[in-house]
Amino acid sequence: MKVSPIVLFVYNRYLHTRQTIDALLKNSESNQHDLIIFSDAPQSLNENEAVIEVRSYLKTIKGFRSIKIYYRDINFGLAKSIVEGVTEVLKSYDSIIVLEDDIVTSPFFLNFMNNALARFEEDERVISIHGYVYPTKEKLPDVFFLKGADCWGWATWKRGWQLFNVDGMALLKELKSKNLIKEFDFNNSHVFSKMLKDQIKGKNNSWAVRWYASAFLAGKLTLYPGRSLVNNIGNDGSGRHCGESNKYDSDLSMKQVKFDDIKIEHSQEAFHAFEKFFISAKTSPLIKLWCRIKKLFI
Repeated sequence: MKVSPIVLFVYNRYLHTRQTIDALLKNSESNQHDLIIFSDAPQSLNENEAVIEVRSYLKTIKGFRSIKIYYRDINFGLAKSIVEGVTEVLKSYDSIIVLEDDIVTSPFFLNFMNNALARFEEDERVISIHGYVYPTKEKLPDVFFLKGADCWGWATWKRGWQLFNVDGMALLKELKSKNLIKEFDFNNSHVFSKMLKDQIKGKNNSWAVRWYASAFLAGKLTLYPGRSLVNNIGNDGSGRHCGESNKYDSDLSMKQVKFDDIKIEHSQEAFHAFEKFFISAKTSPLIKLWCRIKKLFI
């Protein structure tokens, strides 16, 4: 089987990084993969010790076909680090598997990525493969496609990444001109367009929302597993770009994903399951109850 390089972006979280590597090594294919690591430099002196701890650990990693580490000497920040890192690696490879330092994977993650990258390599309708799926209440298809792209344990080809547009303003204008904001926001159930607006205003530096918008506007599809092959352990308040929450936690699938008979089309079933999840995730049941009680006294 043809395998793609794993590209890992790390910063200052040793324990998270170690869990990410340990999980990857439980994939039987790990020793067939080149591992390319981009280690960002500290933003301030306060983070220097934590970055040094991560970099010391990186030198001890074994179990992959090869390991190459790029140590940034200035702080890039997550968006620049990922955009430039992915772009650089795809100059030498036709496809790529991308992880951040808080993404714990199933033992069948690499199998899914490699098989899907091979299966849809020549299919221009498919822009990427994604390992994470939201913990929806509705049962999802075993595998499915959605329009757009995603960012928690993903893979793409050189041809897919060439569609990435870093210009948030241009993306937003096109979404508005084509009257696509509602669909882009999963029928107004999530704040993707607001994230894009905030990126334009400099309130966030999200590369992911621009990746999603680029793929969405191009009408491209991303393949998802019906059960998550990824769990993001960074929603514990330790990361620079996330708060503390467990609403996105998923149980890792411990089964190989098969997709022999999948139709290459956007899944309305999965779209509406995601929509319902976004609505339920906005507010917890206790807060909803409090709001109802509060309204009685206003």
